[in-house]
Amino acid sequence: MPPVRRRRPALRELPFEPLEGEIVIWTDGACRGNPGPGGWAAIVVPPSAEDAAVEITGGDPHTTNNRMEYTAALQGLRSLPADSRVCIVTDSRLLLDSMTKWIAGWKRKGWKTASGDPVKNQDLVMALEAEIARHEQVRWHWVKGHEVGAHRKLNNRADRLAVEASHAA
Repeated sequence: MPPVRRRRPALRELPFEPLEGEIVIWTDGACRGNPGPGGWAAIVVPPSAEDAAVEITGGDPHTTNNRMEYTAALQGLRSLPADSRVCIVTDSRLLLDSMTKWIAGWKRKGWKTASGDPVKNQDLVMALEAEIARHEQVRWHWVKGHEVGAHRKLNNRADRLAVEASHAA
């Protein structure tokens, strides 16, 4: 009898509101093939409307989409001064769940999953954890990807930048 696979419960998207004084990083990763050439993008939005958002991107000629999602968040955080207050906006459930639900258990189990397998992309998860420790506060917000509407403009922009970076990789 095949193993029973549990479906993740649907995640309800909540409206996004930045907190006062908070830097917002809109992130996305893309990959042509999985693995294949990949790209990542982070749009760093300062808390003051007077300052312009900064777009940073990069790529890798042989990677996975998940690695690019992690890298976008990591590079966005690295671009900030220490002790920043940050919200990372992502459309990746893997990134969100890794950093908010699973990381404590992985560490307790010696970087093994619930099934005993090594955690994939452990290098990036550990780097993200170290980078988060540099900041005063890092919170996470999930948005449904590839949707339309003015409130998703920066999510869609990050997606386009990541895809462009994957073509350049």
